Amino acid sequence: MTLVTGASTGIGSALAGAFAGMGNHLLLVARSEDRLAGLAEELRAAHGISVFSCPADLALPESPQRIFDYCLQHHLAVRLLVNCAGTSRASDFNNLALRDIERIMAVNMSAVARLVHLFLPGMVAEQEGGIINIASLGGLQGVPGLGLYSATKSFLITLGEALHMELRGTGVRVATVCPGFVDTGFMEKAGHDRRGVRLPVCSVDVVVRAVLRGYRQNRMRVYPTPLDFLIVFSQRFVPRLFSVRLSGYLAAARNNQ
Repeated sequence: MTLVTGASTGIGSALAGAFAGMGNHLLLVARSEDRLAGLAEELRAAHGISVFSCPADLALPESPQRIFDYCLQHHLAVRLLVNCAGTSRASDFNNLALRDIERIMAVNMSAVARLVHLFLPGMVAEQEGGIINIASLGGLQGVPGLGLYSATKSFLITLGEALHMELRGTGVRVATVCPGFVDTGFMEKAGHDRRGVRLPVCSVDVVVRAVLRGYRQNRMRVYPTPLDFLIVFSQRFVPRLFSVRLSGYLAAARNNQ
């Protein structure tokens, strides 16, 4: 069973479709009950697989346990956990509302850590399974105008790296995906005007192919495009201050403030 959070839209929805096409049975998690139900029915009809849906708001601290309990009640053995759910708000940190700060940290960090902690023991016990975390290039340095978001993605990257090494020899793989800007509507929801972005915006399909390839090859980090890798590699040769300034310029998240 493959569990996908953030499954109703964007990368989560696309990955759910990709895993369904591979014959994986699915548990879909997102806030929108209607969208989940529609996607579940679509994937069942197209691929002849079992698809369960568990509406949940991952900003609520009790949601990971509710999802885990749902699996116990329905006898679902999750062997692949795909953490796609994420949220952001384009703003200088000083101008963020407290509710936005709490929600971003809860969805992007706390929910992921709790889900991994709940489902990982079963994978280790069976000596098979995997975890895929959707992080961001933004997690590799601070991004002015997206400071809290980039900090939460740094959390995902470093946690994923540690787990990748800790779980060697257990049969459990951990891959952390670091895409740049992706055409999902995520930026618009975050109040980030994509017209000012000074980097290419790649398609969801490019990310999905890279995820599947990187996970199959047991890569610790996955960069969807050559440009993503080049940006990260080039940071080795410039001062940290330059990297942060450049990330702010390329993201242009402060242009509408």
